[in-house]
Amino acid sequence: MSRRPFAPAPPKGDGPRINEDIAVPTVLLIDHLGEKRGVVPTSRAIEMAMEVGLDLVEVSPGTQPPVCKILDFGKFKYQQQKKKAEAKKNQKVVEIK
Repeated sequence: MSRRPFAPAPPKGDGPRINEDIAVPTVLLIDHLGEKRGVVPTSRAIEMAMEVGLDLVEVSPGTQPPVCKILDFGKFKYQQQKKKAEAKKNQKVVEIK
């Protein structure tokens, strides 16, 4: 019985994929200024992000091709956490007697 030589890579987590984790040939690119650049190869999109010193973040993986933005991933992650905390704070608790 033959075995696979390497174990598959563990999943990266539930966050959005960034830079080299994006494994599709083309993406719909939105640059750091918010302008739509159209459908470009993923490798070129990563190069463009590196040129401006930012990350390529997949913001909508369910579309075809996936939508990616050039932005600062740390800032993006912080804003997502703030949105989540605000939504949790505004939740109304229903009490049943």
